[in-house]
Amino acid sequence: MAIKEGLRPGGRSARVQESIHSAVRALLQEQERSTVTVPQIAARAGVTPSTIYRRWGDLAALLADVALARMRPDSEPAETGSLRSDIRAWAEQYLDEMSSEPGRNMMRDVQASATPGYCVAIIGAQLQTIIERYPDEAAPSVDQLINQVVAPVVFRILFSAAALEVDELHRLIDIALQQDERYRWQASSHRICGVHKLCVH
Repeated sequence: MAIKEGLRPGGRSARVQESIHSAVRALLQEQERSTVTVPQIAARAGVTPSTIYRRWGDLAALLADVALARMRPDSEPAETGSLRSDIRAWAEQYLDEMSSEPGRNMMRDVQASATPGYCVAIIGAQLQTIIERYPDEAAPSVDQLINQVVAPVVFRILFSAAALEVDELHRLIDIALQQDERYRWQASSHRICGVHKLCVH
């Protein structure tokens, strides 16, 4: 069930939502995720279970909403001095956080969200911030980085017992960067050849 739209982003509604989110986060730290219930959350947040059901519909949708909120970054990606090292620093942090048990649970919860694509928007904004820092460096597109770097990380976290190794992560980043450099070199060569042909004729 989708979260109802049209609620004003403040006032009592925002306070109730934050109280419920805080209750979920606290309970997830105290006990197994599979044992958390809507009545427990309601009691901790000081609301009735019907309040939760009216807004989220069921427990899965609430957990997904909390997971999405936790995935929003608190700050911009670390700035280390180069495009390659910035992407490495961001990807290493993402791998470390998401391959932990809380991170794996968040990913599973997000899959139940009515708007799972929001995760792509969050990640894309972070990567775009990095790319825009280095306008003079050859950079792959955000979609390329998501497809070639982020997607393998997420696949291994969700469907493998072992997360991606950091060395393999670095290799994927290098491949993404090298492919863009190769594409730019080929495009430049074609332009030069085209100009040469025009001059000859």
